[in-house]
Amino acid sequence: MHIAAAVLYPQALATSITLPMEILQAASQMARVQERGVARVRFLLAAPQCTDVVLGSGIVLKPDIALAELPPLDMLLLPAIWRNPLPAVAAAHDWLGLLREQADRGTRICSVGTGSYLLAEAGVLQGKAATTHWNYFEPFAKRYPAVDLKTRHLITQSDNIYCVGSVNSIADLMVHLVEEWFGSAIAKAIENQFSPEIRRSFRAAAYQNEADSSHHDEVVAQAQQWLQMHLSSPVSMAQLAEQSGLSARTLNRRFKRATGMAPQNYLQSLRIAGAKDLLRHSNLTVGDIAWQLGIGDVSYFSQLFRRHCGMSPLQYRNAVRGKLFAPEV
Repeated sequence: MHIAAAVLYPQALATSITLPMEILQAASQMARVQERGVARVRFLLAAPQCTDVVLGSGIVLKPDIALAELPPLDMLLLPAIWRNPLPAVAAAHDWLGLLREQADRGTRICSVGTGSYLLAEAGVLQGKAATTHWNYFEPFAKRYPAVDLKTRHLITQSDNIYCVGSVNSIADLMVHLVEEWFGSAIAKAIENQFSPEIRRSFRAAAYQNEADSSHHDEVVAQAQQWLQMHLSSPVSMAQLAEQSGLSARTLNRRFKRATGMAPQNYLQSLRIAGAKDLLRHSNLTVGDIAWQLGIGDVSYFSQLFRRHCGMSPLQYRNAVRGKLFAPEV
């Protein structure tokens, strides 16, 4: 059972609480159906005192637990702060120490928008990469000069501390978290459920404090880079092994140990990500897109895309275009 919690404060933006909550609960339900077991996620609402919290919008949220009584957590969420974040920072003075304690325990802490002010005020972001809502870049940088503010990234990760710049971006981060907790099949189903047309993958959107924080195998990292550079060419695993200076069997074993997938599956995931971008942002035919991604067989490409995304390339493009572009008059 994974336990997640969101901190409630009157200045919080409700959607930055409910959207992550619904994504994780939906993933939990899917996992429970597949495994015929109990719920896999428990999501708690926590506040300094266990009394109703009235948000600025008039929405009333009832905490499940007081902050001081939180159990060990897998994820702690700091919602976006509506408008000027400084009053919320001042009001949080008495419980900011809890953020330092959770960070020191290794709890994954995720802030949304100006929720990152709370992390910075608590000293958790000292010397770390972070982001915040774009409208507060300048005042944030002036108030917290020791924080490495990344203005060109919607998501940042520094070890167990994550910051996202918007509510849409917290959806991206939650899908990434679902993939870690429940696997890619459930993550893809959740992605399709929660607006695939606006989503960017975590790796595409995030600044991470390591180029690839999932492993430290330099040979595998170079192999990953080589695949990315040769994405438009029909590459073979024999070529990849030769470039890596390893036998195909050894490379496959090390690659899978480092990344959790075989090199061929990793290459497919790169191609699918590239295909999504081209379907979203270009008028290329499906055949042209397949060719640009090093796949000569259009039928195979369509089957591969459907297997990964649960829909055909044209269905995906229609879903995307339905929201990205206004209908022609």
